[in-house]
Amino acid sequence: MTQSTSTDAQSREAVAQAISRLSLEEKVNLLTGETAFTLPGNDAIGLVPLAFSDGPTGVRGLKFMGGDAVALFPNATLIASSWDDAIAEEVGGMLSEEAHRQNIHVVLGPTINLHRTPLGGRLFEAYSEDPYLTGRAASAYVRGLQEGAPDAGSGGAGQRDGGPGSGGSGRRGGGTGACLKHLVANESEILRNFMDSRVSETALREVYLLPFEMAVQDAHPWAMMAAYNDINGVTATEQDHIQNGIVKDEWGWDGLIMSDWFATKRTVQSANGGLDLVMPGPVGPWGDRLVAAVRRGDVAESTVDDHVTRLLLLARRTGAFGTDGTSPLASSVFAQGMPAPDSPERREQLRRIATRGMTLLKNDAGALPLSQDGPVALVGRSAVHTVCMGGGSAQVTPPYQVSIAEGLETRLGDRLTVVDGLAIRRRPLAASPEFVTDPVSGEPGVRITRLAADGHELGSGHSPVASLSTGFDDPGQESPAAVRIEADLRNPAGTVRVGAIGAGHWHVTVTGPDGTVLEELDREVSTEGFDPGEGILRPPAFSELLDLPAGVRVTAAQTFRTVDWRAVLEAQPHVRVAEESHIFAASGAGVAALVAESLPVSDDQALAAAEEAAGGAGTAVVVVGLTEEDETEAADKHTLALPGRQDELVRRVAAAAERTVVVVNAATPILMPWLDEVDAVVIVGLPGQEGGHAVADVLTGAAEPTGRLVTTYPSADGAAPAWNTQPDETLGLDYSDGTAIGYRGYHAGNAPEPLFWFGAGLGFGAWEYADAELTDDDGAPAVSLTLRNVSARDSREAVQLYYDPAEAGQPVRLAGYATVEVPAGGSVPVTVRADPRLFRRWDETAGSWQDLSGGELLLARGLGDIRARVSLG
Repeated sequence: MTQSTSTDAQSREAVAQAISRLSLEEKVNLLTGETAFTLPGNDAIGLVPLAFSDGPTGVRGLKFMGGDAVALFPNATLIASSWDDAIAEEVGGMLSEEAHRQNIHVVLGPTINLHRTPLGGRLFEAYSEDPYLTGRAASAYVRGLQEGAPDAGSGGAGQRDGGPGSGGSGRRGGGTGACLKHLVANESEILRNFMDSRVSETALREVYLLPFEMAVQDAHPWAMMAAYNDINGVTATEQDHIQNGIVKDEWGWDGLIMSDWFATKRTVQSANGGLDLVMPGPVGPWGDRLVAAVRRGDVAESTVDDHVTRLLLLARRTGAFGTDGTSPLASSVFAQGMPAPDSPERREQLRRIATRGMTLLKNDAGALPLSQDGPVALVGRSAVHTVCMGGGSAQVTPPYQVSIAEGLETRLGDRLTVVDGLAIRRRPLAASPEFVTDPVSGEPGVRITRLAADGHELGSGHSPVASLSTGFDDPGQESPAAVRIEADLRNPAGTVRVGAIGAGHWHVTVTGPDGTVLEELDREVSTEGFDPGEGILRPPAFSELLDLPAGVRVTAAQTFRTVDWRAVLEAQPHVRVAEESHIFAASGAGVAALVAESLPVSDDQALAAAEEAAGGAGTAVVVVGLTEEDETEAADKHTLALPGRQDELVRRVAAAAERTVVVVNAATPILMPWLDEVDAVVIVGLPGQEGGHAVADVLTGAAEPTGRLVTTYPSADGAAPAWNTQPDETLGLDYSDGTAIGYRGYHAGNAPEPLFWFGAGLGFGAWEYADAELTDDDGAPAVSLTLRNVSARDSREAVQLYYDPAEAGQPVRLAGYATVEVPAGGSVPVTVRADPRLFRRWDETAGSWQDLSGGELLLARGLGDIRARVSLG
């Protein structure tokens, strides 16, 4: 018997013994969260409360807003754009350290839904439009996060296991549970709580489940999260076919499936449909209702036992159960030595990882790297206020964020002229800590006071951010009926935008330095729409422009207006929500924030200043992009056009400058009507807290932008194989593109030629592919070749292998890739192995997989640059 098998048997025996000592009520109690992000423990069986944290771009901790400073990572598309398993695995390891430092057992990531349409608002925290690239990146991330746990147990065949307390590979801090999300077909945000993703079984199996399957087979994650949406008429949390039939039975996976927050709609159907854990707590559709369902015989107690078994296995794997009753994560011994989020070690890692995914799409006449002398003009709102993360539950509170202006100034010094750009936001933004000061402590941030219905204070304190959430961050406390946010503004005399964010009645008072009331705003602000998630994550707001003297104080007092979501939903003709739906518990959740910012120059003034600066510089660098109101959870885009007058800015700068470099500060595709007018374009994504330094490294040549696109860039709005994210009047969204997602559909002629193909990217090298031939790699097709770097610079190439089947109707698909570093003028032999899982199709009639044969293997730098073809006969 191997050590892994022996340890697995010991784990299961310990779990079975623990369950035998629990009553039905005690077992059910373990299956709903105790708070928003923690689970109940049980001293009698030695179970420590588990702690979860959102985590795609940083381990936020247990507070939804305003928590402790944590490291802000480059976003998922930027990590995937490296096409490098080692980068994704390193990110997982770093996140495990961040989790250990905060006593978090499970990180809620990675997000492995696909970029089906470029309009998806949440694409920034998912990897790619391609299922294979997504699955590989996710597997590497999971390995990095989970390796070295106190007891890895068994996550299916081949699970790594170093045995109890072994520490696995010895990496500092051990492992942390990963949670793949969101299972499944959750590729858009509009009405996600109610929409029905209508997808064929073939597309489901071959495309949307493939990343989950790969991660289960290759990395064995310990948890998954069920999505909000329905799939073919059955809500994700009740999907017996997917959760029980495919994931647990066919794949043999023994991990835990938790709900997305408030996603569980019904008691019996979810318990029987494969859901193991309802989040968040403390209330929900299980509890007493599930106990009663078992007593009635609607749910077997053995089903409850299976849910608890999976929960205790997760706890054991994270060290929270089955040792001495004390979680290693709760011990300071395990937290000692973890890098601080602003430590030199963390800064270096985040800066290097960000540069590795940056993608050079155009570079005429060697415009990049920037020359080592002469003036450079840096232009754009995103240069000065660089967007380093997307919106929604992926947001964290970083210790700092470096703008592109700050990073490039460090590199270029007085050679650099910086010009702020155009307004690009459509919604008010919570006040920046750089602009507001707590009137009591004098620290950057605000003073927040929570008030009861009778007006007495429930608590008052400093917040480093000008926003707060209720219903998430106040477990065990009386929920406030009102809130007061106070701040002194660091404003010069002039125009200031003042307002507030959040549903309710607001009274905003502006007082001068002598205490005189200068302005009063009184507003009733209501939530729009009927999706509670959108109401919470994209709350209503108001603001006004005021002419104010320097040094004013703003006090924003909000009286909450709780939304009766039951009444709202009952008024919708196509929405049927069960009495026990968890979504009704969201009625107590909300967001409040103070809006305060100095109004910069007008757009016309900014354009004129940009033209003047560009005309006086050898090179103009224009930074354009999106913001977290475009790339966010709970909303999708309606266009790929840049917001505001940014296209006009690029064109006017390009007309004035000798050379123009465009830096795109966005994670997802944009339109580029000015592409032929500029010399270089580099995509820098949402680069995390070290973003400005990373961009400066790439622009100056200290680092090479060797990234490759993970999503195809359409040539125009609508010019894509899949476009719409708006459900129809029956709340259905047809996945009519089938298995021809993204580049597959373009290649099949289902959309016009794209602006840039999936996989495109230049770097600073130049490449020749030679001597390509078919080989065999442990029974799988492979292609060997000689790769030559014909440039004068050491460089890195991502050799991509696509399979184009001979069978009619089968789209081309990425089947393998390898990243290779080659010195200037050098050549290396390369072998790229194809993954056998891409050489099959799902037969709906037979209900089974069938092998594909024949066709070609394509070696390419994206499908727009095919370098060699090899026949499979």
